[in-house]
Amino acid sequence: MPTFIYTARNKAGEKIEGTVEANDRRAVMVQVEKLGLIPVSVKDVAAAPQATAKVKFGLTRNKMSTRDVLIFTTELSDLLASGMTLGNALNCLANRKSGTIGDKIIAELRDEIIRGASLSEAFARHPATFSKLYVSMIKAGETAGAIDEVLRRLVDHFERVQETKEKVVMALVYPMIVLFMGSLTLVFSMVYVIPQFKQIFDNIGQTLPLPTRILIGMSGWLARYGLIAAAFIAVGIVMANRAVKTEKGMFWWHGFLLKTPLIRGIVASSTYANFARTLGTLMANGVPVLQALGIVEKTVDNAVIGKEIRNARERVTDGTTISGPLAAGKVLPTMMTDMLAIGEQTGDMTSALKHIARRYENELDRNIKIFTTALEPILIIFVAIMVGFIAVSVLMAVFSMTNGLGSGG
Repeated sequence: MPTFIYTARNKAGEKIEGTVEANDRRAVMVQVEKLGLIPVSVKDVAAAPQATAKVKFGLTRNKMSTRDVLIFTTELSDLLASGMTLGNALNCLANRKSGTIGDKIIAELRDEIIRGASLSEAFARHPATFSKLYVSMIKAGETAGAIDEVLRRLVDHFERVQETKEKVVMALVYPMIVLFMGSLTLVFSMVYVIPQFKQIFDNIGQTLPLPTRILIGMSGWLARYGLIAAAFIAVGIVMANRAVKTEKGMFWWHGFLLKTPLIRGIVASSTYANFARTLGTLMANGVPVLQALGIVEKTVDNAVIGKEIRNARERVTDGTTISGPLAAGKVLPTMMTDMLAIGEQTGDMTSALKHIARRYENELDRNIKIFTTALEPILIIFVAIMVGFIAVSVLMAVFSMTNGLGSGG
């Protein structure tokens, strides 16, 4: 029978370690609980060194990914819904060694609960992993005594947000592949193919057409200074990336995206859907309006709209009416603020926000289809023009040489 090392705490919170023989981890936990102790961790004596090494190898980040948080929230919700206590549920999840930073974070959450902290306090000690939205909803769930229900709502919320982000990313994948492959083809032609024709043209010694001379000049410049140009472009990208991470740079960039044709529809509808979904989720769980707006301001993906939400929050006077302050900024669409006003009049803001979220999620789907439908021919035309210019320039030179040879004969 395998031997296990267990760590537990008594009712006074003192740490106790020991060994026990059992068929599996669950049997160990049952034996430890019969002793009046709260199990913290259980390790197989034979597998403990390997498990420790695996965890250390996997700790390459200091936070859990969004996908890992979603999985953790789903599993914790299921365990609590099945009747398991919070401490045992966290202990069960902590003992599932995945070799990621999540193992350490979940174990720390479990230890905080055992030491007497509330679940929201334990989550708040990991701000890089659990957002203010997450902590606020858990805190509201603790007040209402409905942690498992709040966790289910969090799962639904994050699934929708993740789905929205994936739609935007997938919309950009195909155009980026077309652009990359087209650019690669052009560079190969300019650096390798054109110099081969240049040698033939030089040997014949005839005057070449203007487009051919321009093409050969571009090819020669790219061969000589291509690497330097690529280095400058890389440095420019890095500097631009740093610039847009500053407050002013991000505000300018996000404003630019909201004005760019084809892109602005995707950015705006995605941000509005995220705003409505997040605010509705918070208010449905009893988070006060002003606090909810403060959280939403930090979770929307656009600095321009985030600033308008902050300004609206400062204009809110009675703590409940938000449609007027949001409409005053004239940044959010009139349809959205009108629907919010109706929700305030009927006293059902959460339903109004759900309708707004669904509306802009549908609009996001339409904008993505328009974007991909329009961008594909634009990129194809761009690549075709560049490749066509190369082909025509070479053919013009060939025809010129053929006519020259025919005249000479």
